[in-house]
Amino acid sequence: MSFMKKPEVGHSHLPRNGLGRTLREYEGSMSTLCAGCGHDSVTAALIQAFWELSIEPCQIVKMSGIGCSSKTPAYFVQEAHGINAVHGRMPSIATGAHAANRNLYYVGISGDGDSLSIGLGQFIHALRRNINMLYLIENNGVYGLTKGQFSASADVGSKAKKGEINQQPPIDPVTLALSLGGSFVGRSFSGDKGQLVPLIKAGILHKGFALLDVLSPCVTFNDHEDSTKSYAHIREYDRPAVHADFIPPQQSISTDYANGEIIPVELHDGSTVLLSKVSKDYDPADRAAAYQYLLDHQKRGEIVTGLLYLNENQEEFHTAHRTTEEPLRDLPHGALCPGSAILEEIQHLYR
Repeated sequence: MSFMKKPEVGHSHLPRNGLGRTLREYEGSMSTLCAGCGHDSVTAALIQAFWELSIEPCQIVKMSGIGCSSKTPAYFVQEAHGINAVHGRMPSIATGAHAANRNLYYVGISGDGDSLSIGLGQFIHALRRNINMLYLIENNGVYGLTKGQFSASADVGSKAKKGEINQQPPIDPVTLALSLGGSFVGRSFSGDKGQLVPLIKAGILHKGFALLDVLSPCVTFNDHEDSTKSYAHIREYDRPAVHADFIPPQQSISTDYANGEIIPVELHDGSTVLLSKVSKDYDPADRAAAYQYLLDHQKRGEIVTGLLYLNENQEEFHTAHRTTEEPLRDLPHGALCPGSAILEEIQHLYR
């Protein structure tokens, strides 16, 4: 039932992107998540982002592990490639797929349990290798499929629906990514589509590992009073550090670059991310300052959102390892397996 097909109803007057496709052509199956689930809002943002970028569905690879979040790939771009991997093991599958074909757009959808508990080791190594992909965590602080236990991202003092209070310190994927050298680190809220869509678009086109932690409330188990992952709590304590907008390369850029307020950051393909600083002392190019800024606001119980750190000069996986431009899947067997003599030379290097 997770893959009920939407009715195919054509509308001749729907707007079309650069490929002549409508937004409906980037949709997937009907969602079977709970009504009001934040994950469905993330799905809508992903559909909007891929449509606006005019990316062919056959050029998209969507991957996930296990959990409520891992249903999301079924709900957008039905013509894309897709892999639903083992719980917590999506990053290694994504690494292998990207090694085989670097010429596709990779997006991994994960959850706070899938990434920060069973899959923490996998997540860390995909990040430090700077695999060229958007890694989106739908973060709700609970295990929704197993009836609402605290996840590794639950805050100290957060109360579960049944009344128990979490005493374990959380793992914060954003500060973790900053400390491990992530090249693109962002956080958003599923209920803020105006912020989320530009961040997704920038993450998709970023050359390297783009982490986007999306606070996505669970309406069944974690949207009550005293939950720090509820809609009400996030809306009250959301503190945008940077407002982001995305400008495709084919559009002219016209804006008022007031000194100290707007920072244009050009991505590798010529598109531009405009960062409008809410706090004048915040620098999204300074890793240490970004880390300290997050810690200072966490102490006050505030949630910092936006594009928090960006480094366009950090080499992604294929560039760092000087791999061939031609996808490995297209190379002949002789190039992939050059023979025992060449292998002996390689082994000699390690003796």
